[in-house]
Amino acid sequence: MTKLSRRTVLQAAAATTLLGSGLARSASGAAPTPKIDHLLWYTGTAKEWVEALPVGNGRIGAMVFGGTRQERLQLNEDTLWGGGPYDPANPEARAALPEVRKLIFAGEYEKATKLVDAKVMAKPLRQMSYQSIGDLRLVFPGIDAATDYRRDLDLDGAIATTRFTSNGVTHTRELFASAPDNVLVLRLSASKPRSIDVDVTFRWPRPSRPADPPGDKLKERNPQTQGPGPVDFDDSVPAPADLLLRALPDGDLVMQGRNSAQQGVAGALTYEARVRLIVTGGKKQSNESSIGVRGADSVILLIAMATSYRDYQHVDRDPAALNAASLERAAGRSFDELLSRHQTDHRRLFRRVQLDLGQTPAANRPTDERVRTSMTSDDPALAALYYQYGRYLLIASSRPGSQPANLQGIWNDMSNPPWGSKYTININTEMNYWPAEPTDLGECVEPLIAMVKDLSVTGTKMAKAMYGARGWVAHHNTDLWRATAPIDGAVYGMWPMGGAWLCLHLWDHYDYSRDVRYLESIYPIMKGASEFFLDTLVEHPNGRWLVTNPSMSPENEHQPDVSIAAGPTMDNQILRDLFANTAQAANILARDQDFVASLDATRKRLPPDQIGSQGQLQEWLEDWDARVPDIHHRHVSHLYGLHPSGQISVDYTPKLAQAARKTLEIRGDDATGWGIGWRLNLWARLRDGEHAYSVLKLLLGPQRTYPNLFDAHPPFQIDGNFGGTSGMTEMLLQSLKSPAGGDEVLLLPALPKAWAQGSITGLRARGGLRVDLMWRGGSLQECRLSASRDGKWVLRSGSSSLPVSMKAGRSQILKLREGTLSPT
Repeated sequence: MTKLSRRTVLQAAAATTLLGSGLARSASGAAPTPKIDHLLWYTGTAKEWVEALPVGNGRIGAMVFGGTRQERLQLNEDTLWGGGPYDPANPEARAALPEVRKLIFAGEYEKATKLVDAKVMAKPLRQMSYQSIGDLRLVFPGIDAATDYRRDLDLDGAIATTRFTSNGVTHTRELFASAPDNVLVLRLSASKPRSIDVDVTFRWPRPSRPADPPGDKLKERNPQTQGPGPVDFDDSVPAPADLLLRALPDGDLVMQGRNSAQQGVAGALTYEARVRLIVTGGKKQSNESSIGVRGADSVILLIAMATSYRDYQHVDRDPAALNAASLERAAGRSFDELLSRHQTDHRRLFRRVQLDLGQTPAANRPTDERVRTSMTSDDPALAALYYQYGRYLLIASSRPGSQPANLQGIWNDMSNPPWGSKYTININTEMNYWPAEPTDLGECVEPLIAMVKDLSVTGTKMAKAMYGARGWVAHHNTDLWRATAPIDGAVYGMWPMGGAWLCLHLWDHYDYSRDVRYLESIYPIMKGASEFFLDTLVEHPNGRWLVTNPSMSPENEHQPDVSIAAGPTMDNQILRDLFANTAQAANILARDQDFVASLDATRKRLPPDQIGSQGQLQEWLEDWDARVPDIHHRHVSHLYGLHPSGQISVDYTPKLAQAARKTLEIRGDDATGWGIGWRLNLWARLRDGEHAYSVLKLLLGPQRTYPNLFDAHPPFQIDGNFGGTSGMTEMLLQSLKSPAGGDEVLLLPALPKAWAQGSITGLRARGGLRVDLMWRGGSLQECRLSASRDGKWVLRSGSSSLPVSMKAGRSQILKLREGTLSPT
């Protein structure tokens, strides 16, 4: 793209931002030719699940394999989980905690661990798992050998397409997940009339893998060879006893069943998947459990899925009625209308941010080839593709009214997936939402906010039963049923900070918009989280500090099989944010001044961050870092203060920033997929663009990225995808607070040499500021600002800074001239 065309794009995006719309809000919504950094494409059928392509509308999703003679659509609905409503509180916990605290302060960590395992952990010890509905199977009896094969996923159009030629006929299959119409839509078409023969049936989920260990201590496998079931069908697994598969007299094909019992909790949900075939030309015929079509010109399949879940306490909805209603509405629209409604809705979100990092010939190769060679090739467009893929996945797995994105988003083909595909809230769930606010996907945070509201209710019961405390608490995992007790065992789960960390997302959603009405709605939740710690912090034996006890630094051990401790660094950092944000919210809302005073007083008694004997930021109150069993541990919990918080910064706490750097050097760059994603964000915050770029290369490499660009823990976890998008954003723009509370915006703070020129439009900064950037020769050329609210910001580029005041609806352009920021 030329300099002129980039500038034109920049100005157009800013102009539409000024109007409060963005590119996606154009009336037409017409599909352009997909850009290279918006397209995943392949020349062969997916053989493994991690090669298939994901579509989703937040609530329902599918993995499409792109088969020729037979096709597999693996299906998910976001409320199909194991078990049912349950209370995991351990009735012995409250009485045992004083002795646990005493043992920890006495240094008797092994005894404390045994007591927590015996008396404090949840009953049951594990939570419920996210489950798969099963597959929609399509067999095409008329298809022989295929040529000119291609399958792709257009991120901008949110549509997966398979195209090939067989017996002189070109077959095209298009799949999308519509949020406006609440269905999956699959169209089968051909270049010659009466060329489509297909048999359609459902198939129940495949067996799960053997049980995984708790935490995330799973033996690593090669991501390029490891993966669940292939497109070839395995029909050796018997159907569940309560599953019903039938073709109805009205022509719909239906699979109905019940979720499985787990951990001694009976299955309480019923579910249904239903497909309707709309056939043009040809004939449709049904038997007991399948529908066949012969000699059709085209076939449209509308797929609806639902469960009886209403909320974490009630399971009384009628999934059959819900599906029938969705299909009836969708069937009244043409394919073109369904597609147009879907793409207009999707692009309203997706097109808000556009990224150009340049392009080399490597970008013209199939996506799987690009991943295989990513460590040695010059392919900046692959990073841009991965960036937009993260935004696509968040839109597809987290929409208003849906459940939040779990460990696998919404895509899972097992009844008992790794780590239950739950919400792990000691990093993974939070990382899922790191890119949401800065890349203008604030609506996608709404399911997380709704879940935290639920947790504040179940967590209130847990706080009283387990700790005898006010407020609410959630530990390191939760599930569909909003369980809040510590799970998995003391070495993994005795950490009471999950709910407190989630409150940072509640605050950030306010801080990017400054919507006071929203702040009023979440203030009671933040206040309740703070009240819990006002009641449960205990005095350290040194008489100066108030500390959490019992707790741990997730999920690291300070001696073999022992992680339990008092006042780990991460806890203190999270509490500083929680107390400060809650106090600020109270002041904005002009309420609870006595409560604010208690927050301020307690905050001052939290232990400070400490620098250890290696020059590292200490992970615990004691300088244990050099002795830990796993010196290269995947978690870097004590660097929360650097990112996602801003308590540690290069500018205002340089000694702590240097200690954080030392910690990263000791831990090393290579980790699990999400672990690398966190390191990427941290190096960006340290403003080391070259190191951040080397970490990004690791993340994009074939050991951490599957052929379909899913992140490899391994196995698949989606948090690394979201961490990658967030980290690249942090390399280009950082929105932080000064110690005085002002809004600072750092422009290109960690730009690597490999991205010498480029542009990004549509990023958001705190306080309602939108930012577009264009750079050349590694230097900022132009920055366009537009404000949705009145505000003041300090813009910084390198050593230059510029105070900016703007009124809502106004915009201005800044340039960097001879190293100095100035308005045009």
